[in-house]
Amino acid sequence: MDYVTHVASLNSTDVYFESYTEVLAPFGKIAMIDDPQALDVTKLKLKSLSLHWEFMFARSMFNAVDMQEQSRLLNRVADLVDQGYIQTTLGQHMGEINAANLRAAHEALEAGSAIGKIVLEGF
Repeated sequence: MDYVTHVASLNSTDVYFESYTEVLAPFGKIAMIDDPQALDVTKLKLKSLSLHWEFMFARSMFNAVDMQEQSRLLNRVADLVDQGYIQTTLGQHMGEINAANLRAAHEALEAGSAIGKIVLEGF
């Protein structure tokens, strides 16, 4: 594979960070959403790479001047889901929230067997 220009790091950024810096083209970009304990950002300098750390609630928490952008982004993602271009992270729908379904959901999470999000409804 030739160099890539963008990396979306959704988890374990600290584990893969060095690999990202190796495969990225000069002036490439890394976007991350997780909270790694430490990153050696000096690895970005040689290729002038950019690191973008995103937090989905930053606009609302700080009443950002571009607050409406959050709505635009969420609506765009919803449209892409509706059109089938992207899929949600829904892994399992376990029905209405009740004691039995909640226990089953917790068992799946604790066993480490869950893939994607587990959904309960009817709050």
